[in-house]
Amino acid sequence: MSVLERFSFNHATAKFWDQREAVEACARTGSGIGLWREPVQEMGVEASAKLVQDAGVQVTSLCRAGFFTDPTPAAIDDNRRAIDEAAALGAPSLVLVSGPIPEGGTIDSAREGVKEALAVLAPYALERGVTLAIEPLHPMFASDRCVVTTLNEALDLAAPFTAEAVGVVVDTYHIWWDPEVWRGIARAATEGRIASFQLADWITPLPAGVLTGRGQLGDGCIDLKRYQETVDATGFGGPIEVELFNDALWARPGAEVFAETRAAFANALA
Repeated sequence: MSVLERFSFNHATAKFWDQREAVEACARTGSGIGLWREPVQEMGVEASAKLVQDAGVQVTSLCRAGFFTDPTPAAIDDNRRAIDEAAALGAPSLVLVSGPIPEGGTIDSAREGVKEALAVLAPYALERGVTLAIEPLHPMFASDRCVVTTLNEALDLAAPFTAEAVGVVVDTYHIWWDPEVWRGIARAATEGRIASFQLADWITPLPAGVLTGRGQLGDGCIDLKRYQETVDATGFGGPIEVELFNDALWARPGAEVFAETRAAFANALA
């Protein structure tokens, strides 16, 4: 299998591109797609499922759920709906961003909230054939987006559950800095918990909008090829998503961004 056969285009890379057009581009090139809940809901879950099924496009993940560091009933209900949406779309994994430190809380109490929410949601996800994929985010996002910051921390949270119910996301943008990352990848593979593998590059200096400053593959300092070789050596042969939050990319036509990203993927992993 050539590396391009494993390419999956995360729709967030061309955030404002019509979902139908993005799916059609993936169909023409034999690419997978990572979908996001907002465009799916805008089109309708059933209509979105029919779109990808008719096009013969593999949905590699659904983004995103989580934000349950303060696990209120409303937050749990929304996560259950996200699991149902992933199942309807045929997405094998639902990406979880754990959430921020709630007002009046601490990072420790927030992490306890993540544990509580997983205990409630994991059985529900398992029944519906969806893996909850915990995504650790770079520590700069710990206070306002995600209190889970390392692959090993995500694996510790997943440990009480079967690998079919809870796995992890290996996202280069968020974990490249961690000196323990290679051991973390090996551990994730041993435990069968690599639910999603995503690529983005880290550019320097960081743009003013850090959240939307992910670099195109090959434009930054991450050794993307090493990540691919390391993950592949564990026996993972699944799709590789490219997920870029980047204002400059979002301002361009989606078809142009898709073509550029696919070419950059091939070059980075050649």
